[in-house]
This record gives sequence, structure tokens and C-alpha cells, in this order.
Amino acid sequence: MLNSQKGRKLSPETDPLWLGCGWTKEDLNKPQILLDSSHGDSSPGSVHLKELVESARTGIYKAGGKPSVYTITDICDGVATGHDGMNYSLVSRDIMAAMLEIHARAVPFDAVVAFSSCDKAIPAHLMALAMVDFPAVHFCGGSMMPGPGFISADSCYETSEMVRNGKINIDEEFRMKAHACPTFGACQYMGTASTMQVLSEALGMCLPGNALIPAWSNLIRHFAERVGRQALILLEKSITPARILTRKAFENAIMVHAAVGGSTNALLHLPAIARQVDIRLTIEDFDRIHRNIPVLAGLQTTGPWPTQMLWFAGGVPAIMSVLRDHLHLGVMTVTGRTLGKNLDQLEKEGFFQMTQAYLKNYGIKPQEIIKSFDNPYCSGGGIAVLKGNLAPEGAVVKCAAVAAEMQRHVGPARPFDSEEAAIAAIIEGKIKPGDVVIIRYEGPKGAGMPEMLKTTEAIFNRPELRVSTALVTDGRFSGATRGPAIGHVSPEAMAGGPIAIIETNDLISIDIPNRAIEIVGSLGERMDPAKINRLLKKRMKAWERPPKVKTGVLGLFGNVTGPTSEGASMF
Repeated sequence: MLNSQKGRKLSPETDPLWLGCGWTKEDLNKPQILLDSSHGDSSPGSVHLKELVESARTGIYKAGGKPSVYTITDICDGVATGHDGMNYSLVSRDIMAAMLEIHARAVPFDAVVAFSSCDKAIPAHLMALAMVDFPAVHFCGGSMMPGPGFISADSCYETSEMVRNGKINIDEEFRMKAHACPTFGACQYMGTASTMQVLSEALGMCLPGNALIPAWSNLIRHFAERVGRQALILLEKSITPARILTRKAFENAIMVHAAVGGSTNALLHLPAIARQVDIRLTIEDFDRIHRNIPVLAGLQTTGPWPTQMLWFAGGVPAIMSVLRDHLHLGVMTVTGRTLGKNLDQLEKEGFFQMTQAYLKNYGIKPQEIIKSFDNPYCSGGGIAVLKGNLAPEGAVVKCAAVAAEMQRHVGPARPFDSEEAAIAAIIEGKIKPGDVVIIRYEGPKGAGMPEMLKTTEAIFNRPELRVSTALVTDGRFSGATRGPAIGHVSPEAMAGGPIAIIETNDLISIDIPNRAIEIVGSLGERMDPAKINRLLKKRMKAWERPPKVKTGVLGLFGNVTGPTSEGASMF
């Protein structure tokens, strides 16, 4: 690996450039540490990271290193939702990963600390740290304080519906919005941002207890200074992500993902990270592990608690303590110790006593947040992978968020070629109880694989549809998704998957317990499987692929991205 001092010898012009940035002669001889963050005005999860980077800078100076601060900000799915801006969300992950790789390799640096809080920035950073394989640590930007009554930004779609229906006025709506995001940090539900913080820690790539730490507390600054010092320790011990990101580490992460009821987007991000260390994770791996690990934490939106309560209950280490008999405890982590030794050390230092003392302020016991293995929130696992003639390569559903009466469902298809058309039909009352809404051409090759939060919320906020209407798409979903929402249908429509040829009133069968999703009839009537197969082949022969996006970054992404089942990544 080309380090900073070798780079200086190869390129003597480096020294005057650094000196021109205000470095001293002494700085030139120190280990050079890249502090790369998603800081920017993009979201509450990124706006505060500059201060945390400064704390880490202090830690690096104290440990004898020289920090350099770079940034490439992320986009917020909450801001991009409901319009074409969402098409750029997933591709931003790969572009951010590429930029961190460029920052790290072009200089070169000796070690890296990456700071991020949210949906695409965290997987982007983990992908890049795996790519460059320098001594590296990820820092989670923590979670925001819950709003009053545990209201969150995700709840505000419902308030808009209430205004539309005359249940509240615009002033009342604004008061709710003004308190939904009361501080910086990741949103207060187990969406993709919180899920990816949890998975970073579960993989061993961030300091124990860092994920979901209160972003508004002084404690997060202490963690940030410590992470700066830790980068020098990793450099001294030559511990790189390749030693940490093993198959066993990814299996640990999937177990924790199951236990917290994590976002379905993890089925895109973990495989994309794993590919950078030559590990192939499949959707079958998720399904297999989720069958054996129940949902232990009742976090919004599948449970009552905001994510802050999980940290107060002991955070990821507390979840791992419950899972201890199932985890691979011998895996290496960024502390330079194994996972098992980390858990022992936290117990010895009183970490759990400290975090759980916060719950006394609420009159809540840790056992109310994190259940035992014998008494879980949901015994069937958080995620299910469905297959059948509609999704030969698989589809994904957050089964823990699906009502019992919709675990099995047969209904008529209502296909749409865009999310906007589907939302309009829902609002206009054209979708009836029992329907199966199909949204296609929204996969990675079609439209960049936007999430369908607007559609799921439109369905959820209509009581007559909430527990009677399913949604099936080759797009993806927000981690806040509730109800029978089945995404990641693969092959996607643009690649000629069967979802492209579904017609109105085809009968769609969803059987989550048996992991099946099938086209079982046409024109509202069931047909035998052989006849269905002949019908689908006939339709496929007549199918014409619509034009792809040809220009810009979406054109690039659509041309080179891999399949959804492998992480939908350009890398």
C-alpha cells in the first residue's frame, strides 16, 4: 500500500502544496489521516457532522497524526421523495463511494475515518472503506431526539392527509411539522438510516455503542475524539477492513438486522459492501438467517418505540448480548479486539448501566424495549424473500410489518408504469380493497430504483385499504414502510422480468409463510399453472422494452448497474 511518506518521496511537489494549506514542517512527517464526511445542509443527519469531525481532528492531533478534512454530502430521501429526485437516491450511494475512494487513493493517506448518519452515505462509506482497504473506522452520526408524543418526520405525510380531509387545519399541521425533527441526527424510526448505523456497528466497523447514540449529547463528541485516536491505533496494528469484513461478520450483521426489524434496503446495501471484499451475499442468506432470529426490538414503524430508546436500552451491544449464543464472537472489530471481548469490556466498564439509567427518566425498563429470545416482538423474523413466476429471482417484504390477515392474499392486479400514476389512482379512489397495486419500470435499470414511501403511506392512510391492499414493485421501499409492501422484484421490468407483462385483473397470489408470489390467473379467474405459463410466454413475445434513460448519471447507472438481487450497484 502506498502510504503518505512513500508518496512524498515519489512526488516532492506534495510538500509545498501541503505547506500552502497551512501545514507545518512537523506535520509533513506525521501519519496522515483522511476525515471524510457527508457534512452539508442536506439533512439533519449530515448538518452536524462538521463539529464531530473537528472533535476527531483533536483526537488525531493528540495521538500524533495529521488530519485532513474532505467532504461529499448526501441527499435526503425524505426531501427527494414524491418526485423524480428520488431516482437519484440509490445511484448517489455509488457516486459517494467512488468519491471517497478517489479521496483516499489519490493523495495517498495512511488511514481513514468516515462520518455519516443516513441511508446512502453509510453504505457508500462502508463500500469505499472496503475498496481501499486502508486502516479505517466508520463513525455514526447518531440519532435525533424524538419529537413530542414520539412524532417523527415520517408521520407528517399523515398530517397532510388530515388537512386534505378537513380533520386538522394548516396551522395545526405546521405545529406538528415544527416538532417532528427537533434536533439533528438520523430520523427516529428503524428506517434505512438507523438500520445502516446498526449494521455498521454489527459489522465491527464502528466503535461499540456508537450506532444511534444521541446526536444532541456531549457524549457523541467524546466518541468522535476517541475515533480519531482509534484511527492511529488501527494504523499501528495494521488492521484493515479486510480483516474485519469477513463472511462471519456479515452473518452477524444479518442476525442483528433481523433482531431490530431493519429496513429492506439492507438487502441492497450489505451485498454491495460484501462484493468489495469478494464475499457473495444472497437474498437467500437473509431469508435463512431471518427465519431463525426473531424481532427482539419493538421499534417504529413495526413497534412503539423510537430508536433513541434502543440506545438507552443498551444499543447494538445489548441486542448482541441477547443474541450472544448465535453470533460469531471471534470476529475482529475496529477496537482491535474481538466482538466477544468488546461485549465483556462494555459490561466491565458499566456501559449498560450508564445507558439504561436514561430510561429511568421515562419510567421504562430495558426489557420493554429489547425482548428476550423466548418472548420476542415477532417470532417469524423481520424479512421474508418471496419467489415464484412473478419474481423468479426473488422479491422482499418486511413481514414483521404485515398484518396477520395479509400474510396470505389473492387479489386482482392493478398495474402502473410509474409511482406517480399509482398515487393518483389511490387518491382518486380507483384502488379498491383487495387489489394488488403493481408499480413497474422503477428498478435500477429502469428509473434508478426509487423508494415508494409516498405510495405506501397513501395506502396506509386509507383505512379501507390499510389491511386489504398489497403493493408489489421492482422499486424499493423506505425503512418506514408499513403493510404488505413487496419490493425488489427481480428480474425488474426493464430487464424483461414477468412484472413487465402483468395485466389488469390478473390474479396475484401472495403467500408470505410459504415464501411465494405468483401470477395464478387472468381476467379475475384462476388458471392451472401450465396455462399460466403459456399465457406469460405469449405476452413476453409481444412485449416491447420502453426506452431507457440515456444521459447523465442515471443513464450511466442504468447501463452498468448489477441486478437487484446482488445489490444494484455499479461496482
